[in-house]
Amino acid sequence: MTRSSRGRFIAASAATFGSIAFVRAPARAAQFNFKWGHATQLNHPLHVNAVRVKNEVLARSKGRLAITIYPNNQLGGDPNMLQQSRSGALELYAGYGGIFASVAPIAGIEGIGFAFKNQAQALAAFDGALGATVRKEMDAKGWVTFERPWVNGFRQITTSIKPIRVVADLEGLKIRTPPTKIWVDLFKELGAAPTPIAASEMYTALQTHVVDAQENPFTILETYRLYEVQKYVSVTNHMWSNFWLVANADAYKSLPPDLQTILRDAMNKYALTNRREMELSNASLAEKMSRVYRMQVNQVDTAPFRARLKPFYAREKADFGNDAWSLLERSVGTLS
Repeated sequence: MTRSSRGRFIAASAATFGSIAFVRAPARAAQFNFKWGHATQLNHPLHVNAVRVKNEVLARSKGRLAITIYPNNQLGGDPNMLQQSRSGALELYAGYGGIFASVAPIAGIEGIGFAFKNQAQALAAFDGALGATVRKEMDAKGWVTFERPWVNGFRQITTSIKPIRVVADLEGLKIRTPPTKIWVDLFKELGAAPTPIAASEMYTALQTHVVDAQENPFTILETYRLYEVQKYVSVTNHMWSNFWLVANADAYKSLPPDLQTILRDAMNKYALTNRREMELSNASLAEKMSRVYRMQVNQVDTAPFRARLKPFYAREKADFGNDAWSLLERSVGTLS
């Protein structure tokens, strides 16, 4: 990651926040008002691009569709926002695949450990047939799922007590995971003691040693300031995760066709911007964790980790079914 690349990302983020002041609400009230909830912080690329969507939709709709964004778990944690988006209390929601899996199980397939080699491979899968299958199941549960997922990124393990270098280092480790079955199953198979905790409670749980470790992309380490309560970063890339952006189906269908098109176009357009900025952010932060935040960063040989997951792969194949598993293996190769 070059200094100029980091500068471009910072400049783009600053420009976005600066643009907020220049987008004025029309004098008359909007015809439609949508609330959008998500769990990330104000400086996370998801929120930065959500603001871009909000501004573009307001401008293109000539004030007819206004979006109010509620970042950083303001409306409750992901499980709460998920339910609100189904009930219609929340019109728009951005959540990772694992959280949607509690309602649409196939959405959890992104969490198969060590499946994806790089982001391009993962995006090809979820922009393609596998993603279409996930969206179809999600849409059957009361959402309209926008076609292009936004990126969260590859996940790394951090701890306050020791680096993770070999599989044995995970034995008995109290690690925070999202409140999602596939995460718990993965880390149990690797020998750890996973503890599901909502993102809104993660910092405190680490600070008070309810858990000693967690796993997330680099950008989350910075935006949640986890470097203050963690010492070691082990680069495992053990999972790739995205954000599915959804609208409550009834709310979306209440919009006239032109407003549906404006909203869908903006969501898909800024998915591409989000992807670029997340890649820049995660790449630059790998170096920043050690240089600025004084964390100890180590690279991990993950082959022995993956080898231990054969029983996990067999169970997940049975859970997801042959059709979904075949679509996954079409993108990543045989998992066994």
